[in-house]
Amino acid sequence: MKREANLLAARMAGIEPFHVMDVQNRAHELEAMGRRVVHMEIGQPDFPAPPLVAEAAIEAIRERRLGYTSSIGIPQLRQAISDYYREHLGAAVPASRIVVTAGASGAFLLTLGALVNPGDEVLMPDPCYPCNRHFVRLFEGRPLAIPVDENRHYQLSDADVRSNWSKATRGVLLASPSNPTGTSIPRDQLKAIIQSTRRAGGFVVMDEIYQGLVYDGEASTVLESAEDVFVINSFSKYFSMTGWRLGWVVAPESYVREIEKLAQNAFICPSAPAQYAALAAFRPETLAVLEQRREEFRRRRDYMVPALRELGFRVPLMPQGAFYIYAGCERFSKDSRALALRILEEAGVAVTPGLDFGSNAPERHLRFAYTRSLEDLEEGMASIARMLGRRN
Repeated sequence: MKREANLLAARMAGIEPFHVMDVQNRAHELEAMGRRVVHMEIGQPDFPAPPLVAEAAIEAIRERRLGYTSSIGIPQLRQAISDYYREHLGAAVPASRIVVTAGASGAFLLTLGALVNPGDEVLMPDPCYPCNRHFVRLFEGRPLAIPVDENRHYQLSDADVRSNWSKATRGVLLASPSNPTGTSIPRDQLKAIIQSTRRAGGFVVMDEIYQGLVYDGEASTVLESAEDVFVINSFSKYFSMTGWRLGWVVAPESYVREIEKLAQNAFICPSAPAQYAALAAFRPETLAVLEQRREEFRRRRDYMVPALRELGFRVPLMPQGAFYIYAGCERFSKDSRALALRILEEAGVAVTPGLDFGSNAPERHLRFAYTRSLEDLEEGMASIARMLGRRN
């Protein structure tokens, strides 16, 4: 047994499991025992794939051979994504720059695999999505997580990037809107970061996975004003296709062939049925359904933020997008994991401890995902209120 442990690659010491899975596993145990659990822990929309998407998948399975596709995606889907950028986001992105991937995770792996050398430093905010630092570590890079707080919208500023840039720095990994905070990067700051990184000869990777889920103002993309940024997106969140494992990356033209080589070796190709199904995601009827769902997420956000504040959680900013609230829980506990498990056991509500999102005061934060019906969210808040001895 000891010899087996010694065979582990050194990089594994820096790759952590998701703490939220402990909460989810316990929630499933309680449900198996007959307990009612309101799930606010996982970032998965409660809506199924849109009807036309599901129908397109069935049609593809029945009528197509569904063998391997091009490693960078079927031409029809790459063109459909290009058309979406032009028609809905005002960005001219040729299909030749779009690589369809096995989920946004696949997009991150291909992009960072093409950019990160062993020892390269990549700047990112703390808190941020846990996989971001692990993706960098997988390629022997060094994630440098910079603490940010509500005074900076939980996002890096240009001053952060410039003051933390060193000879080892290779690039910056950003997200807008972000997980876990739901905040966006102000346009002037984003433009300044890109310019500073450009001058330093580095790269910018932009996570726009929650781009369609914006509630204050219009959805936008960095591709409106910058062609040398690597943009990651996904069919999981706005398009409600989490289990279909389909995403894409928009890369500068000169990098597409290099990313394609990695895709050929790492994944062969994205899921063929998912690609043909995703063609229906851009149909007007589907987009109308998705916009209705976006409005429902807005309603949930507008309920949850004041409800959490009333209970005594600290929510300094209204999230601008995604479907998360990163709430300070220091009034109740200095151990977010213990508090999350207590809320689960006593109130029957599953939430995510801040430990998953970095080392910037994670023990004082919980993430609440408003990915359940408004009725479920109201039930969950009432249960937490009773647990805390407050009126519901």
